[in-house]
Amino acid sequence: MNIELLESSFGQLKNREAEFTAYFYTNLLTDYPEVQPLFANTHMKEQQQKLFQSLVLVVDSLRQPDVLTSALKGLGTRHVKYGVLPEHYPMVGGTLLKVFSICLKEAWTLNTELAWIEAYGAIAQLMLDGAEYPPEILNPHN
Repeated sequence: MNIELLESSFGQLKNREAEFTAYFYTNLLTDYPEVQPLFANTHMKEQQQKLFQSLVLVVDSLRQPDVLTSALKGLGTRHVKYGVLPEHYPMVGGTLLKVFSICLKEAWTLNTELAWIEAYGAIAQLMLDGAEYPPEILNPHN
């Protein structure tokens, strides 16, 4: 994992929380209207802050894998309670990449994109590892 590139690219966004999270939720809810019910009873300003705090935690913990693993598994456990399903993770990942590209503009290089694709894959897997879904949700075709 390219920790330096993840840290430097996210560092360019740290003072742009409101812009980043507004773009994120606008794009997520527009591109994937099927997730809108998950936010029906959500205070969106608080949700935006939680998203950004989670990203800060991830980036700040990249050099502490044990801390990061524990935090992400816990986050995955909590997301089950909110109705998040495994199929929602690629939607969120795609939206994150899209918003990073919008906000970083010319700083969004192929290497930066590849670093975030790899990072999000690991993040999603750890969150899913912490989620306790019934077998029929994880393997719907069995």
